[in-house]
Amino acid sequence: MSPFQGRRALVTGGASGIGAACARAFAAAGAHVTVADIDGDAASRVAAEIGGSSWKVDLADTGALADLRLDTDILVNNAGIQHVSPIEEFDPERFSLILRLMLEAPFLLIRAALPGMYERGFGRVINLSSVHGLRASKYKAAYVSAKHGLEGLSKVTALEGGEHGVTSNCIDPGYVRSPLVEKQIADQARLNGIDEDEVLSRVLLAESAVKRLVEPHEVASLALWLAGPDAGMVSGASYTMDGGWSAR
Repeated sequence: MSPFQGRRALVTGGASGIGAACARAFAAAGAHVTVADIDGDAASRVAAEIGGSSWKVDLADTGALADLRLDTDILVNNAGIQHVSPIEEFDPERFSLILRLMLEAPFLLIRAALPGMYERGFGRVINLSSVHGLRASKYKAAYVSAKHGLEGLSKVTALEGGEHGVTSNCIDPGYVRSPLVEKQIADQARLNGIDEDEVLSRVLLAESAVKRLVEPHEVASLALWLAGPDAGMVSGASYTMDGGWSAR
């Protein structure tokens, strides 16, 4: 029997990209997966494909999450957006939105899930961070700030959850082949004064020793391992998947 049989997993931003890859991986391993996404129709389609459930939710509406209680064994905090702009031109509301969605919402979801995890003596919190949780890049003040904060939140969760059978870890990919990355191309070209077809080599992969994008299924495979029985002593860690970027 798969160790994931009878387990429940919740994946935020699960309707596309890394989230959808994680949802498919956990479902294939035997877990019942709830696909949470602001795009309810897309979440329903992925849920129907994998035999799971869908949850249409705007995670940036943090006030609606304050009294939430979640009954899940595995929580994958993946939902995120990007905005590329110099600090002096960065819209304050956009900065606040990104921090709400990518730091406050994970805190509230972890807060909602921990009581049930503690009661069962088992839980896995997997936070999709980024190499930007460890390194900075120009024009990404909100994203880098949120990811650095998520790294700290994950470590605190690990320290508090350890005695209750709960682990918490970050996955830190480089640029992943996903809608989030594709939407950056035009802005990166404009801000760096280059053509769009140069962005991949001159910006996105400039610091990576392995000159390709990360594939979503590669990230999902690491998430699956972190939730499995062989990773019971892995907690408070940050696993880079960045082609050597952070080795510099």
